[in-house]
Amino acid sequence: MTQLEINQFQTNLTKYIDLVIKGEKIIITKNNQPVAEISPIQRPLKRGSAKGKVWISSDFNEPLESF
Repeated sequence: MTQLEINQFQTNLTKYIDLVIKGEKIIITKNNQPVAEISPIQRPLKRGSAKGKVWISSDFNEPLESF
């Protein structure tokens, strides 16, 4: 997380937007008081996006021995 004064943010807008795109959260302050937070948009997962990353054991539905 990056915290900076509003005038510093205005002067280097492109630099800080690039940080947000990379996942960084930015807190903007005025007179050392937080006034705004800029963070990346959390995009919803796409259907099938975990394909090949998840597996289910062949004995998944078998009763547990010690439950």
